[in-house]
Amino acid sequence: MQPDPLSSESALLQIVGASVNYNKVSAVRNLNMKIPHGGIVTIIGANGAGKTTTLRAISGLSKLSGGEIRFDGGRIDNLNPEQVVARGIAHVPEGRRVFPDMTVEENLRTGAFLRRDQEAIESDLSAVFGRFPRLEERRSQLAKTMSGGEQQMLAIGRALMAKPRLLLLDEPSMGLAPVIVEEMGRIVVEISREGVPVVLVEQNAELALGLADYAYVLETGNLVLEGPAKELHENDHVRRAYLGL
Repeated sequence: MQPDPLSSESALLQIVGASVNYNKVSAVRNLNMKIPHGGIVTIIGANGAGKTTTLRAISGLSKLSGGEIRFDGGRIDNLNPEQVVARGIAHVPEGRRVFPDMTVEENLRTGAFLRRDQEAIESDLSAVFGRFPRLEERRSQLAKTMSGGEQQMLAIGRALMAKPRLLLLDEPSMGLAPVIVEEMGRIVVEISREGVPVVLVEQNAELALGLADYAYVLETGNLVLEGPAKELHENDHVRRAYLGL
């Protein structure tokens, strides 16, 4: 296993000995991770490895059965999801989960539901439309009438409206055409470069390792490998198990 280059003091988010059980079945066991103040960290693994559970634990949707999660020095594993959002963590769940019978603009504004800085909200809405021109073209269109790629853009835009300090993305490439997957990759990198650290969960390991700076590999709820993404891309086990090489 590669050594973790992040010290506890420099990590924006730290997961310490975290475990999550579903109906007495262990989904994640004694997990330790650190997320820095910048860049992209990816979590890869097969279905059922615990990737989504890890993101749900960070965002307060799944409660820990052991361990703790700290964000910017304070514990958040005892908070509800709304409180986690208020601390600055936005979560784009697997399957996008936009509000189908609301318009694009209404969906985006729900992302800012905890904010009171109205002028800044309008500025951020303009910024989202600048990042995703197709959303601006469809701002009055119902979300359910949009393509999968457009809905994914909408889900990411909605998360950005929360003005997050950390963005969690769960399978953003799932079910999308290759050209849209490539566009999503560019968007994730842009968001990171603009100062929002990203935790990316992806079953497309080739994509994830190509985008990320650092990577964690989960297998059946256990952390089995970690290290710089470029190094893990060349790891024999990762190449055989996840890259088909």
